Amino acid sequence: MRSAVPGGFTIDDFDVDTEASTVTCPAGNTVALTRKLNATFGKLCNGCPLRAVCTTAKAGRKLVVNPYDPELRAARAAAQDSAFQADYLRWRPMVERSLSWIVANNNRRLRYRGVARNHQWLATRAAAINLRRLLALGLDHNGQTWVIA
Repeated sequence: MRSAVPGGFTIDDFDVDTEASTVTCPAGNTVALTRKLNATFGKLCNGCPLRAVCTTAKAGRKLVVNPYDPELRAARAAAQDSAFQADYLRWRPMVERSLSWIVANNNRRLRYRGVARNHQWLATRAAAINLRRLLALGLDHNGQTWVIA
């Protein structure tokens, strides 16, 4: 997560209470969230001992809170787990490669008018890519069933 100041506080360092619609900064100042989920600390940042690691804005720190903030915080915390990172490093290259196969050969634009025909094209393209991948992994028919060698 990026911070407003290099090496400074990120949004995860602020306590967001979605039920009470408040945000508390690391210095302990609390402000209310607006209807658009903005939190502006403004004058509370003047004279704050943590300002140098929080913001460089003259008007003080402003946060824009995502409607899915609790889920995003949980996902960022889970991403710090070594098991998650190992899975991510294992599967990310294949996912990225599969996406590049879908758009390969000038397939970045839709070929047809209408959602149904384009959905059918994408499903067929994805099935063909999956079959090609399975064949590369050694898919074979042993007379009774399909197996990967």
